[in-house]
Amino acid sequence: MATRADWQRTHWCGEVRKADVGGEMTFNGWVRRRRDHGGLIFVDLVDRTGLCQVVFDPSECPDAHATAGGLRGEYVLSVSGVLAARSDETVNPRLETGEVELRARRAEVLNPSETPPFSLTEEDAAADEMIRLRYRYLDLRTPRMQRNLRLRHRAAQAARSYLDAQGFWEVETPMLFRQTPEGARDYLVPSRVNPGHFYALPQSPQIMKQLLMVAGMERYYQLARCLRDEDLRRDRQPEHTQIDMELAFVTREDILTVTEGLFRAIFRETIGYELPDPFPRMTHAEAVAKYGTDKPDTRYGMELTDLGDIAAQCEFRVFASAVQSGGQVKAIAAPGGAQWGRMVMDRITEELQRETRAKGLAWIALLDEGPKSPIAKFFTDEQLRDLIARTGANPGDMVLMVADQPDVVAEALDRLRRKLADRLGLIPEGVFSPLWVLDFPMFAWSEDEGRWDAEHHPFCMPHPDDIDLIESDPGKVRAQAYDVVMNGDELGSGSIRIHRRDIQQRIFSMLGITAEQAEERFGFLLKAFEYGTPPHGGIAPGFDRIVMWLCGEPNIREVMAFPKTQTAQCLMSGAPSMVDDRLLRDLHIKLDLPPEG
Repeated sequence: MATRADWQRTHWCGEVRKADVGGEMTFNGWVRRRRDHGGLIFVDLVDRTGLCQVVFDPSECPDAHATAGGLRGEYVLSVSGVLAARSDETVNPRLETGEVELRARRAEVLNPSETPPFSLTEEDAAADEMIRLRYRYLDLRTPRMQRNLRLRHRAAQAARSYLDAQGFWEVETPMLFRQTPEGARDYLVPSRVNPGHFYALPQSPQIMKQLLMVAGMERYYQLARCLRDEDLRRDRQPEHTQIDMELAFVTREDILTVTEGLFRAIFRETIGYELPDPFPRMTHAEAVAKYGTDKPDTRYGMELTDLGDIAAQCEFRVFASAVQSGGQVKAIAAPGGAQWGRMVMDRITEELQRETRAKGLAWIALLDEGPKSPIAKFFTDEQLRDLIARTGANPGDMVLMVADQPDVVAEALDRLRRKLADRLGLIPEGVFSPLWVLDFPMFAWSEDEGRWDAEHHPFCMPHPDDIDLIESDPGKVRAQAYDVVMNGDELGSGSIRIHRRDIQQRIFSMLGITAEQAEERFGFLLKAFEYGTPPHGGIAPGFDRIVMWLCGEPNIREVMAFPKTQTAQCLMSGAPSMVDDRLLRDLHIKLDLPPEG
């Protein structure tokens, strides 16, 4: 009895080379192009490894040639033949298989295809993203998406190999858990057998991995699926993957060292890039002061400069009053920006006002004949010289200034810095600039709620020097929290965790969680802390964001197999969708929908 069908492959299209010439082989794949040269028919056949040219010659095999005559784009084809060397004048140096071609002896159409709604070739890949997402199963055949998912696989294997070598165990945690406040909205799952009760899909395995430390796992990791019902953007999806890690009996230094090794292994083994050893470090306060953000892009300069003392003494009322009311006046120097002129600056100002809370933007153009600005008259010559010197601006540069409360100044100049760096071509290609941001605030004041919130999450251990300030001065309490940042994106966040019940209860109390609420929501965790919980900490690098940078893609949708749109919809399947009333009855759920429109 035959154990192999005639159409089963013996070789992959993209892996054959000149050394394989003369071998008999069978390819399986998709017809990407067909070219009829009035006798000879050439077919570009692709599988996930790449492309190989197949030649159908009527003088060598009339039956196979006849089959080739009916081929169209994306037909599924099995073809057998002999691998031959191309002549010198027909070698294609752009293809890895460009020195060889398969001379067909047998061909079988395994499945025809309708004409795809967009081209699947690299050269013609300009389809609208909504069309690509609607036909994602076709989009995934394109060279771009095949490359991205292959690299994603290699990155996952590199992570697993590195962590295994470091003594980590891969442990899966539940997807159905209880609802706990962690920052974003939870996705809820109703329980049919427990009417009126709900599971929550995990925003992260935070509590579970801490319990694994209580359980003596000591070094845990997981490529964890995390789900958050939050507004989407270029680096955020409703469901994403993170390399979740937790370690017992460690200090912050231990976790930073292990994490740097993980990043270096992934970048080295996927794209051959050597990240620095060690990564640079910066405190949260320093990052916000110098860049206006806790995730600065350090590939270029244009750091923020504080002009508060000069602004307080000048006659420009906007500046002086901002400082007097506890605000700031800060500036950045844009190289070569003096050429922009008044109209360009008005447009930049309007964009900044539209996109941030900044009320305005002041500027000084450093022209050859001297500083030019609508506000220059409010400064003495000495004040102008001091201002320009402090920003490090040179002739031909533009100094841009914002005056407001510190959070508004930081937001506006961070946005302006990123935009201008792109506009001025200051961002180097092919450079990865990692950075540790350390010592985050433990608490952030919520004006809307009138109370303190956790800056990261409520399980971060306060800095030992600041524990006595939890109740008396919470705004000064530093968390033993840290982020790994690269090229202006946060790629991972972590902390040393609280492992003592008394400290955890104090943090809950500061966040407005009563003892009764803490027991109801986190009683199992607090109870676990009574049974010999070791000091521990961890981090959770965002796997999709890492792969996005490895692939050079602008959006994490391009490195996920089946992503959602900006409105959290799957255009391919139609999710989310309405469900049958019978299912709702089984779950004891009645809908109370808002009126349409």
